[in-house]
Amino acid sequence: MQDSQDTIAVIGTGVIGTGWIIRFLFNKKKVKVFDPSKKQKKFLLNEIKRTSKTLERFYAKKINLEKQLFFCNSVQEAVKNVGLIQENAPENEKLKTKVIKDISLSAPKSAIIASSSSGLLPSKIQAQAKNPERVLIAHPFNPVYLLPLVELVPGKKTTKANILKANRFYSKIGMKTLTLKKELPGYLSDRLQESMWRESLHIINEGYASTKDLDDAIIYGPGLRWSLMGTFLTFHLAGGESGMKHMLEQFGPALKLPWTKLKAPKLTDNLKKKIIQGTKIQSKNKSIENLSNLRDNFLIDLQKLLKKYKV
Repeated sequence: MQDSQDTIAVIGTGVIGTGWIIRFLFNKKKVKVFDPSKKQKKFLLNEIKRTSKTLERFYAKKINLEKQLFFCNSVQEAVKNVGLIQENAPENEKLKTKVIKDISLSAPKSAIIASSSSGLLPSKIQAQAKNPERVLIAHPFNPVYLLPLVELVPGKKTTKANILKANRFYSKIGMKTLTLKKELPGYLSDRLQESMWRESLHIINEGYASTKDLDDAIIYGPGLRWSLMGTFLTFHLAGGESGMKHMLEQFGPALKLPWTKLKAPKLTDNLKKKIIQGTKIQSKNKSIENLSNLRDNFLIDLQKLLKKYKV
């Protein structure tokens, strides 16, 4: 994307779409916004207001809504004369395919069309698009305005040139890009998260622990190591001087033990009740807004530590 094309379109302003908008604004982009629900405008503006003070500290800059943020009445209006379109429709293949098609019919031919899908295959949702070679997945993580990771996933028709173009764009707005070699349902991080989520549901369903117990098991244990070194480097250290080689020799046989249940349990009313009540107790009646502010400030401080101790 050329520097002159600093106008971005965002289609869909839910939690993820709003997170993108805030990140784009703090990176001095002009943002054209469309959401079919008029209620989302209030949500977006409230989120900008809620996060601004914290993010001004993080980005060391301020935003100018009058000069940067523009609300549009249609997809066609939003995507006109932009360099990149970030699509954030609900996670439904049929719907996303239609939205991507509608975007492609009006967007400049040179514009990247990036879907924020959490797991759909790009080859599916680009199938009906005009010029499908510029359609790809750019999967972020919540809160998008703070977490740097974005997974770039090419479809079968996506060109390498457009993946590189997207990579340059997201890198310039402070993101850590991970480009998959080929498309994979669920991509990378969500597949890892999903496996842990399924195991957690089994443990709660069978009465071994509470939601707080499981969260504490990550927060005060492997989560602290993962935030710096991830899974493989952590296990590399577990092998002592011989590293991963010894770790695999010593703990490899344990992989055959029936410790995990990767197939998800049925979400019964009773299981839902346990999870909802458990998280309600954990939150100590704090509002979502208060918890979000707490999380954001923690993530800012944590990223400073990551930069200081980067391996």
